[in-house]
Amino acid sequence: MLDAVLFDLDGTLLPMDLDEFTKTYFGLLARTASAWGYNDREALIASVWAGTKSMVTNDGTKTNYEAFWEKFEKVIGRDCKADVPKFDAFYENDFNLARSVCGENPYAKAAVEAARGVANKVILASNPLFPRVATEARLSWVGLSGDDFDWVTDYSNSCFCKPNPEYYKDIIKRFSLDPSRCLMIGNDVQEDMLPANACGLEVFIVEDCIINRTGEEITCNHGTCEEMVDFLKKVK
Repeated sequence: MLDAVLFDLDGTLLPMDLDEFTKTYFGLLARTASAWGYNDREALIASVWAGTKSMVTNDGTKTNYEAFWEKFEKVIGRDCKADVPKFDAFYENDFNLARSVCGENPYAKAAVEAARGVANKVILASNPLFPRVATEARLSWVGLSGDDFDWVTDYSNSCFCKPNPEYYKDIIKRFSLDPSRCLMIGNDVQEDMLPANACGLEVFIVEDCIINRTGEEITCNHGTCEEMVDFLKKVK
């Protein structure tokens, strides 16, 4: 048995074109947030991007939640604490309209079930840039929920982001895992393959929505999502 199988979400279990998804997501957010007084669309989006960068560069001294909202408030120029529940409500409701630009994946549930058969832990290692409610929403689009996993990384329980290897090291330390007995399944060469390999994890790259920004050689197992399920079933 493996110690753990780690799954990425966006582009792996949930098929998507990241650029199209981001454009749709921001459009929905700007439309909804205008009712709360965020009337400058460009300022709102710039503030979200600044908060995101703050999470990606987080050094572990604070949660990603803290990193995001501190930077967001500074850039947007207003106290947003009272609006956090409104943003969470957005992810529960209007955010689900972004499902229309994501693909179906009949293999998502089968992949998680196969992982359960070969690993002691099954972890959703989605880049923790979102609140839990947003991750739950995206999981539901492929027939899954957080309850299908032993751990789900989100911006409240994580202090690092991909591609920082510390993100993977934190998961390893949290569950006392042997990295050589762990498998990371993702679609992003720079965020999944390279840092996970650097931490000693085996990697499988799902090619359906592969991201390889610098044209790196794929030095690990790879294939379609269907082939990934078959690969998992053969893991010993």
